[in-house]
Amino acid sequence: MHKYIQSLQNSTIKSLLLLKEKSRARKKEKSFLIEGQREINLAIEGGYLLKQIFYYTDIITVEEIQSLTKNHTAPIELIEITKEVFQKLAYRDTTEGILAVAQSKDLHISNFSVSKKNPLFLVAEAPEKPGNIGAILRTADAAQVDGVFIANPKSDIYNPNIIRSSVGCIFTTQIATGTNQEILSYLKNNNINIYGAALQASAPYHNQDYTKPTAIVMGTEATGLTDEWLAATTQNIVIPMSGVIDSMNVSVAAGILIFEAKRQRGF
Repeated sequence: MHKYIQSLQNSTIKSLLLLKEKSRARKKEKSFLIEGQREINLAIEGGYLLKQIFYYTDIITVEEIQSLTKNHTAPIELIEITKEVFQKLAYRDTTEGILAVAQSKDLHISNFSVSKKNPLFLVAEAPEKPGNIGAILRTADAAQVDGVFIANPKSDIYNPNIIRSSVGCIFTTQIATGTNQEILSYLKNNNINIYGAALQASAPYHNQDYTKPTAIVMGTEATGLTDEWLAATTQNIVIPMSGVIDSMNVSVAAGILIFEAKRQRGF
Protein backbone atom coordinates (compact mmCIF):
# COMPACT_ATOMS: atom_id res chain seq x y z
CA MET A 1 0.00 0.00 0.00
CA HIS A 2 1.36 3.40 -1.03
CA LYS A 3 1.77 5.78 1.90
CA TYR A 4 1.53 9.52 1.43
CA ILE A 5 1.83 12.18 4.16
CA GLN A 6 1.05 15.83 3.50
CA SER A 7 0.33 17.25 6.97
CA LEU A 8 2.91 18.62 9.39
CA GLN A 9 0.49 17.60 12.15
CA ASN A 10 0.75 13.91 11.24
CA SER A 11 1.92 11.89 14.24
CA THR A 12 4.67 10.18 12.24
CA ILE A 13 6.08 13.56 11.15
CA LYS A 14 5.96 14.84 14.72
CA SER A 15 7.95 11.78 15.79
CA LEU A 16 10.51 12.45 13.06
CA LEU A 17 10.92 16.04 14.23
CA LEU A 18 11.66 14.75 17.73
CA LEU A 19 14.31 12.40 16.31
CA LYS A 20 15.80 15.36 14.47
CA GLU A 21 15.86 17.71 17.43
CA LYS A 22 16.04 15.69 20.65
CA SER A 23 18.80 13.36 21.82
CA ARG A 24 16.38 11.92 24.37
CA ALA A 25 14.00 10.83 21.60
CA ARG A 26 16.82 9.23 19.62
CA LYS A 27 17.95 7.26 22.66
CA LYS A 28 14.42 6.21 23.60
CA GLU A 29 13.54 5.06 20.08
CA LYS A 30 17.06 3.74 19.36
CA SER A 31 16.68 5.44 15.99
CA PHE A 32 18.00 8.49 14.16
CA LEU A 33 17.57 10.41 10.91
CA ILE A 34 19.86 10.28 7.89
CA GLU A 35 19.56 12.84 5.12
CA GLY A 36 21.01 12.52 1.64
CA GLN A 37 21.80 9.76 -0.85
CA ARG A 38 25.52 9.50 -0.09
CA GLU A 39 24.96 9.28 3.65
CA ILE A 40 22.22 6.66 3.26
CA ASN A 41 24.43 4.60 0.95
CA LEU A 42 27.34 4.76 3.44
CA ALA A 43 25.02 3.75 6.29
CA ILE A 44 23.89 0.67 4.35
CA GLU A 45 27.52 -0.22 3.55
CA GLY A 46 28.32 0.28 7.24
CA GLY A 47 25.75 -2.33 8.25
CA TYR A 48 23.03 -0.01 9.54
CA LEU A 49 19.42 -1.15 9.38
CA LEU A 50 17.03 1.31 7.73
CA LYS A 51 13.42 1.21 8.88
CA GLN A 52 11.73 3.86 6.74
CA ILE A 53 12.51 6.19 3.88
CA PHE A 54 10.66 9.47 3.37
CA TYR A 55 10.95 11.06 -0.05
CA TYR A 56 9.74 13.99 -2.11
CA THR A 57 8.95 12.61 -5.53
CA ASP A 58 9.68 15.84 -7.46
CA ILE A 59 13.35 15.36 -6.53
CA ILE A 60 13.85 11.59 -6.33
CA THR A 61 11.90 8.66 -7.80
CA VAL A 62 10.99 5.32 -6.29
CA GLU A 63 13.20 3.65 -8.90
CA GLU A 64 16.18 5.73 -7.78
CA ILE A 65 15.49 4.84 -4.15
CA GLN A 66 15.28 1.15 -4.99
CA SER A 67 18.63 1.38 -6.79
CA LEU A 68 20.17 3.23 -3.83
CA THR A 69 18.98 0.62 -1.33
CA LYS A 70 19.50 -2.52 -3.44
CA ASN A 71 22.16 -3.84 -1.02
CA HIS A 72 19.99 -3.37 2.07
CA THR A 73 19.19 -6.77 3.54
CA ALA A 74 15.67 -6.07 4.87
CA PRO A 75 12.51 -4.44 3.48
CA ILE A 76 12.21 -0.67 3.98
CA GLU A 77 8.91 1.16 4.24
CA LEU A 78 8.73 3.94 1.62
CA ILE A 79 6.61 6.98 2.45
CA GLU A 80 6.03 9.86 0.06
CA ILE A 81 5.84 13.35 1.59
CA THR A 82 5.06 16.83 0.30
CA LYS A 83 7.58 19.58 -0.33
CA GLU A 84 6.41 21.41 2.81
CA VAL A 85 6.89 18.34 5.00
CA PHE A 86 10.26 17.56 3.46
CA GLN A 87 11.54 21.10 4.00
CA LYS A 88 10.48 20.93 7.64
CA LEU A 89 12.42 17.70 8.17
CA ALA A 90 15.49 18.51 6.08
CA TYR A 91 18.60 20.22 7.43
CA ARG A 92 20.12 21.25 4.14
CA ASP A 93 19.22 24.17 1.91
CA THR A 94 20.14 22.13 -1.16
CA THR A 95 19.07 18.56 -0.67
CA GLU A 96 18.30 15.35 -2.48
CA GLY A 97 14.67 14.69 -1.55
CA ILE A 98 15.32 11.73 0.73
CA LEU A 99 15.53 10.99 4.46
CA ALA A 100 15.82 7.67 6.23
CA VAL A 101 15.10 6.45 9.74
CA ALA A 102 17.88 4.11 10.85
CA GLN A 103 18.34 1.89 13.87
CA SER A 104 21.10 3.03 16.22
CA LYS A 105 24.01 0.81 17.18
CA ASP A 106 25.24 0.40 20.74
CA LEU A 107 28.61 2.12 20.46
CA HIS A 108 29.82 1.41 24.01
CA ILE A 109 33.47 0.41 24.25
CA SER A 110 32.44 -3.00 25.61
CA ASN A 111 31.12 -3.85 22.14
CA PHE A 112 34.27 -2.74 20.32
CA SER A 113 36.70 -5.18 18.78
CA VAL A 114 39.49 -4.91 16.25
CA SER A 115 41.33 -7.78 14.63
CA LYS A 116 44.37 -5.81 13.47
CA LYS A 117 47.50 -6.63 15.50
CA ASN A 118 49.02 -3.17 15.17
CA PRO A 119 46.08 -0.76 15.40
CA LEU A 120 46.05 3.02 15.18
CA PHE A 121 43.33 4.73 17.22
CA LEU A 122 42.17 8.32 17.55
CA VAL A 123 40.70 9.37 20.91
CA ALA A 124 38.74 12.58 21.51
CA GLU A 125 38.07 13.50 25.12
CA ALA A 126 34.74 15.24 25.77
CA PRO A 127 34.32 16.92 22.37
CA GLU A 128 31.33 19.24 22.42
CA LYS A 129 30.96 20.83 18.99
CA PRO A 130 29.24 18.59 16.41
CA GLY A 131 31.24 20.27 13.65
CA ASN A 132 34.54 19.28 15.30
CA ILE A 133 33.36 15.71 15.85
CA GLY A 134 32.29 15.47 12.22
CA ALA A 135 35.64 16.85 11.03
CA ILE A 136 37.52 14.38 13.26
CA LEU A 137 35.52 11.53 11.73
CA ARG A 138 36.39 12.76 8.24
CA THR A 139 40.07 12.76 9.20
CA ALA A 140 39.71 9.26 10.65
CA ASP A 141 38.12 8.04 7.44
CA ALA A 142 40.79 9.65 5.27
CA ALA A 143 43.53 8.00 7.34
CA GLN A 144 41.61 4.73 7.71
CA VAL A 145 42.28 4.55 11.43
CA ASP A 146 41.17 1.38 13.18
CA GLY A 147 38.83 3.12 15.60
CA VAL A 148 37.69 6.46 16.97
CA PHE A 149 37.00 6.57 20.70
CA ILE A 150 34.85 9.35 22.14
CA ALA A 151 35.66 9.60 25.85
CA ASN A 152 33.10 11.24 28.17
CA PRO A 153 30.94 12.26 25.19
CA LYS A 154 29.07 15.55 25.52
CA SER A 155 27.12 15.17 22.28
CA ASP A 156 24.89 12.39 20.98
CA ILE A 157 26.88 10.69 18.22
CA TYR A 158 23.71 10.38 16.13
CA ASN A 159 23.08 14.14 16.25
CA PRO A 160 22.09 15.13 12.67
CA ASN A 161 24.74 17.87 12.74
CA ILE A 162 27.46 15.28 13.35
CA ILE A 163 26.17 13.09 10.52
CA ARG A 164 26.03 16.11 8.22
CA SER A 165 29.45 17.55 9.14
CA SER A 166 31.06 14.11 8.87
CA VAL A 167 29.57 13.75 5.35
CA GLY A 168 28.62 10.22 6.33
CA CYS A 169 32.03 9.23 7.75
CA ILE A 170 30.24 8.33 10.98
CA PHE A 171 29.27 5.17 9.06
CA THR A 172 32.71 4.39 7.60
CA THR A 173 34.81 4.22 10.78
CA GLN A 174 34.47 2.07 13.89
CA ILE A 175 33.38 4.31 16.75
CA ALA A 176 33.28 3.53 20.46
CA THR A 177 32.17 5.61 23.42
CA GLY A 178 32.80 5.32 27.13
CA THR A 179 34.10 7.07 30.21
CA ASN A 180 37.72 8.13 30.41
CA GLN A 181 38.44 5.17 32.65
CA GLU A 182 36.68 2.65 30.39
CA ILE A 183 38.63 3.76 27.34
CA LEU A 184 41.91 4.00 29.25
CA SER A 185 41.36 0.48 30.55
CA TYR A 186 40.75 -0.81 27.02
CA LEU A 187 43.94 0.83 25.73
CA LYS A 188 46.08 -0.42 28.62
CA ASN A 189 44.62 -3.94 28.56
CA ASN A 190 45.52 -4.15 24.87
CA ASN A 191 49.02 -2.69 25.31
CA ILE A 192 48.35 0.42 23.23
CA ASN A 193 50.88 3.27 23.46
CA ILE A 194 49.07 6.48 24.37
CA TYR A 195 50.22 9.82 22.97
CA GLY A 196 48.37 12.83 24.37
CA ALA A 197 48.31 16.16 22.57
CA ALA A 198 49.26 18.59 25.36
CA LEU A 199 51.55 21.49 26.19
CA GLN A 200 52.66 20.05 29.53
CA ALA A 201 55.78 17.85 29.67
CA SER A 202 55.59 17.42 25.92
CA ALA A 203 57.97 16.33 23.20
CA PRO A 204 57.71 17.34 19.52
CA TYR A 205 55.20 15.04 17.85
CA HIS A 206 57.46 14.17 14.90
CA ASN A 207 60.16 12.70 17.18
CA GLN A 208 57.94 9.85 18.43
CA ASP A 209 57.56 6.29 17.13
CA TYR A 210 53.97 5.54 16.10
CA THR A 211 54.74 2.26 14.31
CA LYS A 212 53.65 0.17 17.30
CA PRO A 213 50.02 -0.09 18.55
CA THR A 214 49.13 3.56 19.06
CA ALA A 215 46.36 5.83 20.31
CA ILE A 216 46.56 9.57 19.70
CA VAL A 217 44.46 11.47 22.22
CA MET A 218 42.99 14.94 21.68
CA GLY A 219 41.46 17.18 24.34
CA THR A 220 39.12 20.12 23.96
CA GLU A 221 40.31 23.36 22.40
CA ALA A 222 39.33 25.26 25.53
CA THR A 223 40.95 23.20 28.29
CA GLY A 224 42.97 20.44 26.64
CA LEU A 225 43.29 16.98 28.16
CA THR A 226 42.28 16.32 31.74
CA ASP A 227 44.80 15.19 34.37
CA GLU A 228 43.38 11.67 34.10
CA TRP A 229 44.70 11.37 30.55
CA LEU A 230 47.88 13.36 31.12
CA ALA A 231 48.91 10.97 33.89
CA ALA A 232 48.25 7.90 31.76
CA THR A 233 50.05 8.78 28.53
CA THR A 234 53.13 7.03 27.23
CA GLN A 235 54.29 10.47 26.10
CA ASN A 236 52.65 13.86 25.75
CA ILE A 237 53.26 15.40 22.33
CA VAL A 238 53.06 18.92 20.94
CA ILE A 239 52.90 20.43 17.47
CA PRO A 240 55.51 23.23 17.33
CA MET A 241 53.83 26.48 16.31
CA SER A 242 55.24 29.82 15.24
CA GLY A 243 52.17 32.01 15.55
CA VAL A 244 50.94 34.32 18.27
CA ILE A 245 48.47 31.83 19.75
CA ASP A 246 49.42 28.38 21.01
CA SER A 247 46.45 26.35 19.83
CA MET A 248 44.68 25.27 16.65
CA ASN A 249 41.41 23.63 15.75
CA VAL A 250 41.24 20.16 17.29
CA SER A 251 40.36 18.45 14.02
CA VAL A 252 43.29 20.14 12.25
CA ALA A 253 45.67 19.07 15.00
CA ALA A 254 44.28 15.53 14.90
CA GLY A 255 44.91 15.41 11.15
CA ILE A 256 48.55 16.47 11.53
CA LEU A 257 49.22 13.87 14.23
CA ILE A 258 47.35 10.98 12.62
CA PHE A 259 48.96 11.49 9.24
CA GLU A 260 52.42 11.57 10.80
CA ALA A 261 51.60 8.17 12.29
CA LYS A 262 50.39 6.99 8.87
CA ARG A 263 53.57 8.34 7.22
CA GLN A 264 55.73 6.36 9.65
CA ARG A 265 53.69 3.25 8.92
CA GLY A 266 54.15 3.70 5.17
CA PHE A 267 50.45 4.56 4.79
